Amino acid sequence: MASRGGPRAAGTDGSDFQHRERVASHYQMSVTLKSEIKKLIYTHVGIWLLLLAQMCVGHFKLLPHDQVAMPYQWEYPYLLSILPSLLGLLSFPRNNISYLVLSMISTGLFSVAPLIYGAMEMFPMAQQLYRHGKAYRFIFGFSAVSIMYLVVVVAAQVHGWQLYYSKKLLDSWFTSTQEKKKK
Repeated sequence: MASRGGPRAAGTDGSDFQHRERVASHYQMSVTLKSEIKKLIYTHVGIWLLLLAQMCVGHFKLLPHDQVAMPYQWEYPYLLSILPSLLGLLSFPRNNISYLVLSMISTGLFSVAPLIYGAMEMFPMAQQLYRHGKAYRFIFGFSAVSIMYLVVVVAAQVHGWQLYYSKKLLDSWFTSTQEKKKK
């Protein structure tokens, strides 16, 4: 190698440093996955706020029940689904593996499980709606069961992708940890 103003080492033109300036792939992946998970968490918070608003309007009778129906039973445990998202966000600054694992486990327990229960709870009403065309609960003139099934489908996708990206992020962090242990 050469000094700043002095002669160059024999056999080099000074461009052989390029390979050392690349960021390791697991660090790049970590940044990308954190960004994707944050987007999914913010989407989840939006869904969560909509359900919270529907529950508040239903319980406090801010609008008539023909405008906004009372919440289904699955919506109450789903309110706890904000906790895994907060754990996920807390795991990011220091790449805390234990917080991310807790977030993934509690996502299954507090987010995915209520969604599965909700799909089963609303199935008889959806079946009645599509067989006989009768709906008894409404949200702003639309069938409540149709709207809530749409919410369940979107939320299931959000949580599914969140779990997928969290697993990939966990793998990326383990790769980083293993490389540090080798040194």
